Amino acid sequence: MAEMGNAEAVNGHALNGNVLIVGASRGIGLGFVNWLLQTQGITKLYATYRSPASAAGLLALEQGQPDRLHCMPMDITDEAQIIQGVQQIREQSDRLQLVINCVGVLHDQDLQPEKSLRQIDADRLLRYFQINSIGSVLLAKHLLPLLKHPDRSIFASISAKVGSIGDNHLGGWYGYRASKAALNMLMRTVAIEYGRSSPKTIVVTLHPGTTDTDLSKPFQRNVPPEKLFPVDRTVTQLLTVLQSLTLRDSGQFFSWDGRQLPW
Repeated sequence: MAEMGNAEAVNGHALNGNVLIVGASRGIGLGFVNWLLQTQGITKLYATYRSPASAAGLLALEQGQPDRLHCMPMDITDEAQIIQGVQQIREQSDRLQLVINCVGVLHDQDLQPEKSLRQIDADRLLRYFQINSIGSVLLAKHLLPLLKHPDRSIFASISAKVGSIGDNHLGGWYGYRASKAALNMLMRTVAIEYGRSSPKTIVVTLHPGTTDTDLSKPFQRNVPPEKLFPVDRTVTQLLTVLQSLTLRDSGQFFSWDGRQLPW
């Protein structure tokens, strides 16, 4: 990777062209949309949401900049919705320069990270994998024609350091850890195939650090203040990493500060 710097003046590649943010209704995804709308080089910004009820802020941004921002519903556990969303993009654009998949689940009304084997439930494990792992590889499957062009392009997925098998010293959180580890393996494998079929595309997974979002809120109590990042900081740090990537970095797993993480 190139040496890191400020996201707006990084010693790397400028952000330009067409961008897709998957899972943009809140948190880090919405933060990316806000930041990229202020970036002059971005021609068209596509953003997905699962439910209009939770995407009020995103849809308000679209009303303010309808020529640059196009929002569309997409549940990445439903391949038909992915196909439909990709088709909408292809009707307007023939290529994407950057895709960031921000969709992920750690907890929900009936889903909590397991503390012990006694709490393992097969249906809940499958849900972790559907959202955190399988959705991203389905996106890679259907977005290939839009990423396969002569220009540099990036397909990035938000992973998590707890998905590192080599870094697992505490245990617990079976479904979340395993689904993020599976995401890393799937994207590593995608990177190898893209290396043959779309050689100018860089495929990476990213650890954003603990960010002050709904996903992390129940688990923030023991996080030192300096390790709990506001969304804006997370977004600029991750964009710095993305701008610094080279083709040699494809298939790797990077932390928010540019360090390569163990599998």
